[in-house]
Amino acid sequence: MNFKKLIVVLMSALTLYGTVNVAATPEIADASTTKVYKSNLSKANLAAKKWIAFHESRGSYHARNGRYVGRYQLSSSYLHGDYSKGNQEKTADHYVKARYGSWVNAKKHWKAYGWY
Repeated sequence: MNFKKLIVVLMSALTLYGTVNVAATPEIADASTTKVYKSNLSKANLAAKKWIAFHESRGSYHARNGRYVGRYQLSSSYLHGDYSKGNQEKTADHYVKARYGSWVNAKKHWKAYGWY
């Protein structure tokens, strides 16, 4: 196997592993309050949300890029020090609804500008 093929196979395996382990779900337990956050998104909005999560952080809740944190690369100031999965999901939903109206619109913006 040549080097390029090896890299492609390795990256594909890592991508598959990451998306299987952190796939977007409509319900995420919020460890800080033991409540469950449930989004009531349509299938199209869930798909757009998952797409953005993959393109922002490869779906990782632990990703960091300067002041941007987590699965949706939100500014740390939006998360108020609570980086739990539930808070990231809830905050991302609120941010997108306020700024774009829907995850579908946020994805369109991301595709046009490379960020949301």
